[in-house]
Amino acid sequence: MKVMHASRGTTATRALRSLAFRVIGFTAALSLVVGVSVVAGTSQAAFADDYPTWSDVTEARNDEAATKKVVERIEAALVQLEADAAAAQKEAEEKGNIWQEADTKYQAKATQTATLQEQADAASAEADEAETRIGELAARLVRAGGGDVTTSLLANSQDADALLYNLGMSSKISQQTSSLFDRAVQARNTAQSLSDAAEVARAELEVLKIAAEKAFAEAQAAAQAAEEALAEQQERKIEFDAQLAALTSARKATEDSYLEGVREREAARAAAEAAAQVPNLDAGEISLSGWARPAGGYITSVYGYSSNYGSSFHKGTDIGAACGAGIYAASSGTVVYAGYGWNGGYGNYIIIEHSGGLRTAYGHIVDGGIRVSSGQSVAVGTKIASVGSTGNSTGCHLHFEVRPNGWDTTNPVPFMAGQGIQLG
Repeated sequence: MKVMHASRGTTATRALRSLAFRVIGFTAALSLVVGVSVVAGTSQAAFADDYPTWSDVTEARNDEAATKKVVERIEAALVQLEADAAAAQKEAEEKGNIWQEADTKYQAKATQTATLQEQADAASAEADEAETRIGELAARLVRAGGGDVTTSLLANSQDADALLYNLGMSSKISQQTSSLFDRAVQARNTAQSLSDAAEVARAELEVLKIAAEKAFAEAQAAAQAAEEALAEQQERKIEFDAQLAALTSARKATEDSYLEGVREREAARAAAEAAAQVPNLDAGEISLSGWARPAGGYITSVYGYSSNYGSSFHKGTDIGAACGAGIYAASSGTVVYAGYGWNGGYGNYIIIEHSGGLRTAYGHIVDGGIRVSSGQSVAVGTKIASVGSTGNSTGCHLHFEVRPNGWDTTNPVPFMAGQGIQLG
């Protein structure tokens, strides 16, 4: 038997109207937080057209005035490249901070939404149970107290005690029914209120998700640009240093000798990358399901709300690995984020996307400890970085996250246990 309430429709209408106004206001406010425009590109591309070439070096080598001009161009190019790399890294850090803030808000709202829905479901189940019990007691009431009491006593005087007992029971049943009715009404109202609140939270969550996705895309692009700017600066510096040596020292450096050095470096780098792709089992055996423990050490902070993080929601599990210890890809996949520069509280940070859109993330990597690049494919157990204490960290450890759909986080401990891997 369901308990009906005339005010329910009115309550729902008010809730939906409130929902509309709250979402509109929430969207407007959030746009102020995440609506940071992408900074225009640096002057590197335009400046690159004026980089000194080896032909310039060869032509100027025997002319003091020409040599001086080419040296000035090379030195200016080195300064510009360094400035470009620093600006790109700063941009990556700023975008990373914006994304982390948006993601933190999204994760907190996701937890709140799930909690509200769980509470609403529990209240609804309580109301259902009370209403079922009311039906059962009503049936007993009919059986216990039906008919005219005086006639029943005269006709069944020998059963008077039993009849009076039943009448007493009827009174008790009636009292229980009334109490259960009040309980059912209260539980149903609570369920409705919580459902309305969950609906509002879901609408706000969708807004936060859109903001987080936008912020991540910008952070991802900025990190990629920073990686490319740093690589450009490092490669050009090697070439320009060789050109300066050719112009300012007795050594007759040539383009051929420079290119030979480039080939040797590329061969060494290719060999190092090939070696890195061999699964490394130092952090634990690879399970039958194809997953590996991302780092060794004990768990120092758990997922969710904990005393270590006050009122903040901790989006992963911290593993207390030693400084400089290896961090390994938990499963095969593609690197979708390799932070060049700190990503807010994460410090240096890597995200790997696996099959089905699932992602794992690795934070607090030591400066200079990232060994992979965005877009790179990695095999399970590949060493991708080294443990550090960058970002919001008081000691060396790995902050490890699991995001089943790429955005929402889940507790890494039971998830990895399901893959045959024990963390900690």
